[in-house]
Amino acid sequence: MDALTKKRGKAIAIDFAISAAVNGIVEPLLRKKLKQEWVHALVTPTVVFWGLEYVQLKTRGQTVGQKVAGIKIESTDGGELTDRQILKRLAHRDSIMALEWWKEREQDMGAQMPHDRYAHTFVRELKQ
Repeated sequence: MDALTKKRGKAIAIDFAISAAVNGIVEPLLRKKLKQEWVHALVTPTVVFWGLEYVQLKTRGQTVGQKVAGIKIESTDGGELTDRQILKRLAHRDSIMALEWWKEREQDMGAQMPHDRYAHTFVRELKQ
């Protein structure tokens, strides 16, 4: 596994931990309004994780985890990330990306994993 892939893993782990903490605050508030358990098990964590990532990428260009890991997601055309790119990347990563990754696991995919190719993005390592 190359260094960039390890940094990507570190970044997603940090972002997941932050999302879990926020979810721990939001879920008790929603339990009073929503009684369906499946919403709290599936929908709330996904919406919190995607929402936090979307807002951070849109406002600062990096998530907290990416900043700590020293990486940044950029558009292949050199411009700013669009709403569509961010949402495509999130949806693909959390749905079919694992299957595509499994098929291509022998390849070095550090800068551009399947969800990056789908959303026309890549990950760049920042100079420390």
